[in-house]
Amino acid sequence: MEKSFIELFGWWIAVIEIPVLSALFWLIWNSRREFENGLMKIHQALADHRIEVARTYAETRDIRIIENRLTAHLLRIEAKLDHKEK
Repeated sequence: MEKSFIELFGWWIAVIEIPVLSALFWLIWNSRREFENGLMKIHQALADHRIEVARTYAETRDIRIIENRLTAHLLRIEAKLDHKEK
């Protein structure tokens, strides 16, 4: 009786457990690989976006300089117009 139980247990392990655990391992391995590939794509997209932002958008310092220059020019124009009205 004990030998038949051991044979049954060995059969169960060989036929059921090993394939199920192998499939589970394969599923986890593929899920992890897909996750890592997706993460690398997101990382690359973020790096590309940062490069695009650095290349196309002006810095706050530059915008303030331009704003000050425009304000100075507008004040000079306003002063000239006020001078002509008097």
